[in-house]
Amino acid sequence: MILDLLDRDRIQERVHSIQEMYLADERPWVVGYSGGKDSTVVVQLVFQALQTLPSNKLHKKVYIISSDTLVETPLIISSISQTLMKIQNRALELDLPIETHKVRPEPTKSFWASLIGKGYPSPRQKFRWCTDRLKIDPANKFILDKVSQFGEVIMVLGVRDSESATRSQVMNSHTFEGKTLMRHSSLNNAYVYAPIRDFNIDDVWSYLLHEDSPWGNDNHALLALYQNSQSGGECPLIVDKEIKESAGSCGNSRFGCWVCTVVVQDKALIGFIESGEEWLEPLLRFRNWLSEIRDRPDYRRKHRLDGKVYFVGQGEDRKQGLGPFTLEARRIILQKLLETQQQVQNPYDPDYKLIHEEELKVIRKMWISDGDWEDRLPQIYHNATGHDLDWEHDDRILFDTDQLTDLEQLCKEHDIDFQLIKKLINVEKNYVGYKIRRGLLQDFENILNQDWLHYGKVEGFKE
Repeated sequence: MILDLLDRDRIQERVHSIQEMYLADERPWVVGYSGGKDSTVVVQLVFQALQTLPSNKLHKKVYIISSDTLVETPLIISSISQTLMKIQNRALELDLPIETHKVRPEPTKSFWASLIGKGYPSPRQKFRWCTDRLKIDPANKFILDKVSQFGEVIMVLGVRDSESATRSQVMNSHTFEGKTLMRHSSLNNAYVYAPIRDFNIDDVWSYLLHEDSPWGNDNHALLALYQNSQSGGECPLIVDKEIKESAGSCGNSRFGCWVCTVVVQDKALIGFIESGEEWLEPLLRFRNWLSEIRDRPDYRRKHRLDGKVYFVGQGEDRKQGLGPFTLEARRIILQKLLETQQQVQNPYDPDYKLIHEEELKVIRKMWISDGDWEDRLPQIYHNATGHDLDWEHDDRILFDTDQLTDLEQLCKEHDIDFQLIKKLINVEKNYVGYKIRRGLLQDFENILNQDWLHYGKVEGFKE
């Protein structure tokens, strides 16, 4: 790949403009770094700009953040982690006001807590719930923390007009006339600065391949990463819902989450495997299987998480829609995920895990709340891995196996839905120990009025 050298004067002009923006006010910067080409250019330019300023002018913090969704393609997250460490170490050596951070979803909102814990169906183009939960929310939480501390912040992002016509329109709609900064669509006290907005793809690669990395990375290795993944781009660090919509799917010829089911085929994962990373094959098999089972009716409930029953189609084609994964389907998915974890031998990180202990503990609580009174998750984990975690014990376990069987039989005799009784008992359990149990009757009423219960009586619904 041979590109003409990017105009040196243009690079110096861009570094100078970044310095002017930095010196213009006291608002700290939050720089988004995704590990890909565009964000690497931005971080390098910002680093260069700070490095060439007098020390007495380095008056405010620059936070470089990267999203770790916990389901990133292992090669990518490994590269990001190493780079963040190099940037931080080099910044400390030069006494630059740079801090690097990885932002992650809360355990209750992680991919596996949402899918295996709550039963969210694996993401698809029309229900792409993952981006908000895994990327936007954690990044925005970091930004809001800084807004709370400093009043306002400036996001520095590697977005470019030439990426797509839609992206350009969104960026223009948020631009103040005659101003460099753009409005953030949802965070009132955050602004967006895009220093390479006018770069095209050749400009990006020309800069990376002709400018040395200030922290010692090899940008030719980054180019090889793109080539090996057969990838058209990185999955950017997204902090704006409107920019998210203009970006399309992270999985569409981009390297992002290894478990992405939004696209038909994960070209990046396939590309890595074909380039010699055969240890990723179990991940690809699991991802493909998860995509295949998504629309199996026997794996899905007939109502949504809020209890509502809905329909799709019109006239003779009208049919009942599919809800979240059933509890049994979630047990199957967890077991297969843990078995896949046993098969993966990550040569770059021996301690690599597909699902983390905090997520498993959150999922266990979600299952118990959803009626898994047999508390089967610890046994599933033991069967798949051969060892146990330090599980928390609930002193208020309600029934042993014999009692559960008797309760289920009583429900059948009196024609009462067993799942309904479980939901009502769980509500009662949540109020145990409170002197004032305000809201208990309202919670009971909400459950008794849910669509699935009444529709199920007519249709003989049963999970």
